Amino acid sequence: MINSSQVSFFFMTAYIDSWALTYLHFVVILLLYVFIIFSNVLLIVVICVNSSLHEPMYMFLCSLFVNELYGSSGLFPFLLVQILSDVHIIYAPLCFLQVFIVHSYGAVEFLNLAVMSYDRYLAICYPLQYNTRMTPKKIGVLIALAWLYPFVAMSFMMSLVPVKLCRNQINKVYCDMHSLVKLACTETALTNIYGLTATFSTIFISLLLILYTYIKILVVCFSGSKQTRQKALNTCTPHLASILNFSFAGSFEISQSRFNMSFLPNVLRIFLSLYFLTAQPLFNPLMYGLKMSKIRNVCKNLLLNVKY
Repeated sequence: MINSSQVSFFFMTAYIDSWALTYLHFVVILLLYVFIIFSNVLLIVVICVNSSLHEPMYMFLCSLFVNELYGSSGLFPFLLVQILSDVHIIYAPLCFLQVFIVHSYGAVEFLNLAVMSYDRYLAICYPLQYNTRMTPKKIGVLIALAWLYPFVAMSFMMSLVPVKLCRNQINKVYCDMHSLVKLACTETALTNIYGLTATFSTIFISLLLILYTYIKILVVCFSGSKQTRQKALNTCTPHLASILNFSFAGSFEISQSRFNMSFLPNVLRIFLSLYFLTAQPLFNPLMYGLKMSKIRNVCKNLLLNVKY
């Protein structure tokens, strides 16, 4: 038995050493990270500095893009170091930090998407009352709740990390809570119950709100004018795509953490596990930047001004 006070690092056993492709993997991961930083920071700056984008929908988008930077920062620097390392280890404090970032990122993402669906519901179903219902104070409260609840929930979760560990080997390419729990020698029922409750309550409440708002939006679209349907299509398509994309990634990550997925090839398991933390930071800036005309036009003008 290994007492957690003596565990200073963990071995990450899921890495596949392929020396011939090491530098290729490093360059690919580095380019992806640079693109994520550039695209998300660009859209955050565009929204913040352009008064025409100081609307509720874009404020919620800004929160979403900040979360993409937050989540990717918990993975990519670590991956870059591990790819070039001969021995794949992570020091315990960094592992716990990564656990906190990964799980809080997922919760913030779902809650942000839920808040955005509520915003679209008000804009499409109550267009005349939208400005009085979606006030600056309400925007601030919704964004604060989307961030504070996951941080408080994860802070409590980290206090439930098992005291005694039997092993220090994690069969993944990054740290997550359930991987730590599986290393415990002591009873982990409380940690498991709290983890499942916090995870599924966050997902269930978010998806329930999203489902309700989109049913209402569909009813209005089918009974409304062509202009109403076009407005809904333009603003809801990237949001729906983002929800479906993250729901797929999240469902696999939860399944892989809780169930034995050894029947899948190791490379596929690694890819789908990384997809959870890489898809949204890559996907969202492209979807919203290309699909939403206001953002697209402002970005185009900004890049043309820089060019000339």
